[in-house]
Amino acid sequence: MKVNEIEGISEYRLDNGVRVLLFPDESKEVVTVNMTIFVGSRHEGYGEAGMAHLLEHMLFKGTPAFPKVPTVLQNRGARFNGTTWVDRTNYYETMPASEDNLRFALELESDRLVNSFIRGQDLESEMTVVRNEFERSENSPIRVLMQRMQSAAYDWHNYGQSTIGNRSDIERVPVVKLREFYRKYYRPDNVMVIVAGKFQPEKALEMIQGTFGKLTAPESPIDPTYTTEPPQDGERTVVLRRVGDVQLAGAAYHIPAGSHPDFAAVKALSIILGDEPSGRLYQQLVEPGVASNVYSLAYAFTEPGLLMAIAEIPEDHSLEQARTQLLSVLEDSFTENPVTEQEVERAKQQILKQRELEAANTDQLAVSLSEWAAQGDWRLYFLFRDVVESLTAEQVQAAAEKYLVRNNRTVGLFIPTEKAERVTIPESPDLIAKLKDYKGREGVQQGEQFDPSPLAIEERTQRGELGTGVKYALLPKQTRGGSVSLNLALRYGTADTMRDRLGAVELLGMLMMRGTESLDYQALQDELTRLRAELQMNSTPGLLQVTLKTKREFLPEVIELVGDILRHPRLSGEELDVIKRQVVTGLQKGTNDPMTRALRSVRRGISPYGKEDIRYVQTLEEEIDQYDQVKIEEIKGVYSELLSGQIGELAIVGDFDPEQTTNKLNEILSDWKSDVPYVRVDRPANPDAKGVLDTIETPDKANAAFFSTLQLNLSDSDPEYASLVLGNYILGGGSLSSRLADRVRQQEGLSYTIRSSVSARPKDDRVDFLLYAIMNPGNKDRLMQALAEEIQRLRTDGVTEEELEKAKTAYLQSERVQRSNDSALAAELLGTLFMDRTMEYAAQHADQIQAATVESVNEAVRKHINWEPLVKAAAGDFESVASQPAQ
Repeated sequence: MKVNEIEGISEYRLDNGVRVLLFPDESKEVVTVNMTIFVGSRHEGYGEAGMAHLLEHMLFKGTPAFPKVPTVLQNRGARFNGTTWVDRTNYYETMPASEDNLRFALELESDRLVNSFIRGQDLESEMTVVRNEFERSENSPIRVLMQRMQSAAYDWHNYGQSTIGNRSDIERVPVVKLREFYRKYYRPDNVMVIVAGKFQPEKALEMIQGTFGKLTAPESPIDPTYTTEPPQDGERTVVLRRVGDVQLAGAAYHIPAGSHPDFAAVKALSIILGDEPSGRLYQQLVEPGVASNVYSLAYAFTEPGLLMAIAEIPEDHSLEQARTQLLSVLEDSFTENPVTEQEVERAKQQILKQRELEAANTDQLAVSLSEWAAQGDWRLYFLFRDVVESLTAEQVQAAAEKYLVRNNRTVGLFIPTEKAERVTIPESPDLIAKLKDYKGREGVQQGEQFDPSPLAIEERTQRGELGTGVKYALLPKQTRGGSVSLNLALRYGTADTMRDRLGAVELLGMLMMRGTESLDYQALQDELTRLRAELQMNSTPGLLQVTLKTKREFLPEVIELVGDILRHPRLSGEELDVIKRQVVTGLQKGTNDPMTRALRSVRRGISPYGKEDIRYVQTLEEEIDQYDQVKIEEIKGVYSELLSGQIGELAIVGDFDPEQTTNKLNEILSDWKSDVPYVRVDRPANPDAKGVLDTIETPDKANAAFFSTLQLNLSDSDPEYASLVLGNYILGGGSLSSRLADRVRQQEGLSYTIRSSVSARPKDDRVDFLLYAIMNPGNKDRLMQALAEEIQRLRTDGVTEEELEKAKTAYLQSERVQRSNDSALAAELLGTLFMDRTMEYAAQHADQIQAATVESVNEAVRKHINWEPLVKAAAGDFESVASQPAQ
């Protein structure tokens, strides 16, 4: 039965209670199926902490009809995942659009909703995987501090309970209890199914009726939760002491539910506080140097949630000064300086900009709709937009005065007061009455049907050169919402002209984004918001990269703005000081981070270059010192001497006018020249690097990391490369389904993340092989033994015909899904220009993938993939577990 239709999205309800949203989008050559179960950590009882999240993992362990869920998804080239949060759990997959794929996804999701195994042996291995994920979160001080504040803010409500769970509950939960939790909440009358992308609605409804519609709902209803958190009557304190180098100060305040009208005002407050550079916290903590970074966010929950603000403080700065200043900005600044209309308008436009860009991606919007559905009703997604658009400074000021007060915060010390100061948070409104007559607006402009096969793309692509010499590839097409993606690469300099000023080279792009001669940092950000543009600019030796996403109507103005940044950057010394503090603080955070330390060790181990070479891989301390020493004069010198608009590549995909756009870019780049020629810095393979293991101690880190790599002399146009790609895909390239994932994660539960990859550098005729994993420090030796054994098993036994055929299908399907994303396609077209290719190379590569045989794959694996030559590094707190048995 159809119950609602708003802005191109239709809602249906089946007789057994299943809720259905259909969101057709002909412009995407993909279809997304999202199943949301309305259960999260809020619904867990005593001893069940983390059960909703653990159950999410278990639903990838199979059903009688689908015994290997990751494998069947991988074989169809699906992009898939499952996530758990406080109010819901969801499972989704995006695949090439076809009736067969849609039917498969609906059959899979309806089956695992009620028929998943939930076996004891699977729980035993998956428990350690989830524990490994828990340990990974424990490595991040900011994540732990946020969770501690959230926990302290709630006395009774389950929002104070971490979604990933409590370690003891994760380790000890009986499989019988997990099955009871599964049967209680995984049922047709507690689920919403969203189908988005390219499909026929009538056919989809028929399929949903034949899969989800045949399920029987239990007779007894689910008891609703009823705990309400009482008003807080005094500030609370959280102190976290762990190994680290960057200090943190934070504050959390109770706020209304996402469905309450006040939430939009609170969301605007979080932007007014935390935005960079207009935010009050940024201006009063970062700019004066009290803190290096600030963050602010507001959680949209089904029931009253939290607003959080966090400041990062360098280790040689005063934590108490930062804490005092943080609280002063949060609680006093709105009294002294009330919210302005300009602040509110800026916040509103940022919220609306993000929504509009998200709306162009059907699969992302499908997940967003499920988030709002978990808060009470999917139509809140549109109602929230309406409330945001009508926000006033008075409403936001009232929210600040009501919620950002001392006795509603979690931070600092307890101080007795003469009388109670309580803030009563409104309960969630009656959504049935609130949404009874809500109609929404007209749907977003639909895009055209698009064939993402390489030769079809090449046939539509316009190639040529701008008058300056920059090569271009343009693919105009009608897109959802009129979106357009642009990538511009400008190449400059030589090894000699960049050698002694690498710090300046790498900070240049960030500094250029801090303003122009006519626009300061804030004015530039405001323009980008007004023009609904996401713009990034970064620089590395020899390359200035510009990536842009906006809408057709704004593209001419955005290009003019990009031209202003490129030709007239402000290059402010004050902004450079802020950037340096942020970059250095970020690097300091990595001094005791296992993943950062292990990866840097491997990069240094594979590199054959000395300090005098521009390709030298620095130590962390050397890199920090490099950025500390950068002067504004160096950056201005790099800009004026090296940069130009003469050499580079441009790729644009989406809804735009090719002639108008290229003319505009010609105007911007035409007279921008440099006397220094561009000479590419080659980075050939180093196949002779020594395959040693570097073991790095990172004290007080619950999670450890392993990285390894090797470099091969191999061209990516060689058929041998295609065979190697398939061999790696079978070994560890698949998401949850590969030989490494099956053994290390699924069977032995040694790692949450385990993966291998093969990547090519065509200009250098070089291919890199990377293998990495995370683990409990006590499992290091077991993990590496398993990795070595699986690589040797692949070399000795080889791949099977069945494995190979599934890998071919999955790999090519995933490539097709990737090219359905305009931003990814623009990046791929840019790469073809740089490598003097067309999309015919991708077609040739696909043919070579199809032509690969068991013999050719096995030969490529035996020739190129071996455990012993890998340059390896493991980082973790190994000393503390040396005397303990492995877990």
